[in-house]
Amino acid sequence: MSTSLDPVTLAVIQNGLQQVCAEMDVAFSRSAFSPVISETYDRSDGIYHRDGGALIAQGEDGLPVFVGTMQDCTAAVIERAKKVEPGDVFIVNDPYLGGTHLMDVKFVKPFFYKGELFCWLANTGHWPDIGGAVPGGFSASATESEQEGLRLPPVKLYKAGVLDDEILSIILSNIRIADQRIGDIKAQAAALTVGERRLTGMLERYGRDTVDDAIAELRRRAAQQMRAKIAAIPDGSYDSEAVVDSDGVVDAPLFIRLTMTKQGEELYFDFSRSSPPCEGPMNSVIATTRSSVYLAIKHIFPDIPINAGTFEPLHVADPDGTFLYARYPRPVSGCAAEVSQRIAEAVFAAMTKAVPDLLFAAPAGTSGNFSLGGLDPKTGRGFVCYLISGGGYGGHMGGDGLSNGCSTIGISKTTPIEVVEQRYPILYEEYALREGSGGAGKSRGGFGVRYKVRLRRGKARASFVMDHGRVGPQGALGGGDGAPNTVLVERGGETYTPLHLSKEQGIAIAEGDAITVETPGGGGYGDPRRRDPERCARDFRRSYYTADQIRERWGVVLAEDGSVDRAATQAERS
Repeated sequence: MSTSLDPVTLAVIQNGLQQVCAEMDVAFSRSAFSPVISETYDRSDGIYHRDGGALIAQGEDGLPVFVGTMQDCTAAVIERAKKVEPGDVFIVNDPYLGGTHLMDVKFVKPFFYKGELFCWLANTGHWPDIGGAVPGGFSASATESEQEGLRLPPVKLYKAGVLDDEILSIILSNIRIADQRIGDIKAQAAALTVGERRLTGMLERYGRDTVDDAIAELRRRAAQQMRAKIAAIPDGSYDSEAVVDSDGVVDAPLFIRLTMTKQGEELYFDFSRSSPPCEGPMNSVIATTRSSVYLAIKHIFPDIPINAGTFEPLHVADPDGTFLYARYPRPVSGCAAEVSQRIAEAVFAAMTKAVPDLLFAAPAGTSGNFSLGGLDPKTGRGFVCYLISGGGYGGHMGGDGLSNGCSTIGISKTTPIEVVEQRYPILYEEYALREGSGGAGKSRGGFGVRYKVRLRRGKARASFVMDHGRVGPQGALGGGDGAPNTVLVERGGETYTPLHLSKEQGIAIAEGDAITVETPGGGGYGDPRRRDPERCARDFRRSYYTADQIRERWGVVLAEDGSVDRAATQAERS
């Protein structure tokens, strides 16, 4: 550490950089038009190094899965950028250049201080539509990238602070509800402007050299902290597996097979035994695969600050020849929202074998992506509604899992029902906890949710890319799996479950048709027979489980008044 950089100044600058990102997040959300950004918070903002795009800081309320992908995307912009000047803003959503799926649109802006490039500012916002075969972009049966939407290489949308109308017109001519996108575009650019102002103020106060020294020192310390955590893990190799329901085209599971090796202060992740590239949109680009590992480790060691140093001891071998290393034109719309969570689940399962006391059973592990697009006859305007939903977290040593928690990859939340019903011709007929969905264990899994939406008027097309419909989230250390995801479509007086269970696209629905979704519960942690019988009785009184379920899963027998029949329970468990 520089002799002029005392610990107090270092801590202040660290928090100052974090605050810059947090203010960008808030500005983006407050000014965005689309509920998926303004209400759901499907976005992220960060600061990146001027030379290679390495992460300096990211907002705490941004989606964790973007932590790795945005630095890869920024690096791609730096590599392709020629002359840059203040006010330039690049737009890019190419999944194969450090992206995720096409709906995650990145803005990348060079930040200049006193005429010199100091760093890059970047953000990602989930646009509710980017063109393609179906409204919302989640084409569950796409077989090539072009069917998923408009793909943008790094191009300057703003040149010296001026919006390029020609580039904008190309974008707006290829997406649905184009008239509503300008609000999101200006919000996304405005967030970067806020970052410029706040970062300029920090540099004015502490000086360029001091902030530069602090950034380097913070990266060094993050790597040091991560290595210290890894050092406590026993050396060895640990295998695990996670399952993706299907690719949306071929009705067969995809397997993520991980060998995690710990050597000294380094962790190595080998996914080479995973399934080969798939026909449908569940391929993962390498940036998302790497970022999924990073976010999984950050879940396990949450106290380590996030910057590029955090990832230095984590080595992800390129899983070439598998569906976790997609190349053009493989479709990838499910990679960020779904496959990423299966990758994280595989990491959790491997780490459970290495350090069981730190781990937890698998969470719901699906974002529940549900898009509905059509024309509202009342307003005469088109709409694209994008919904995500929560699920149960896994049980852990300290207690039961959280119910209706956000997805593994994000801090995003479900759009408020009132906002959805106000903005779109949709009626929620039910939104409730999915009792009984948590996996059995000494600590049970949390509950998913059950909701039902009905189209109030007009016609629309529904698409969804979800997961965990074939098998539920994994239990840990003898715990049971959580309940799997289910989807039920009521259309024209008939009810059916999609062939691929959790994936379908372009379902034509009319006024009065409805779709019911039940999200997964978390896995159970530990031997169910070791759960305190009184906790089982409490769950029964709260109507979480029936008496039969409690007896079957935990071996606890309840009397007619709901109290524990201890003699019968002892006999049942013996």
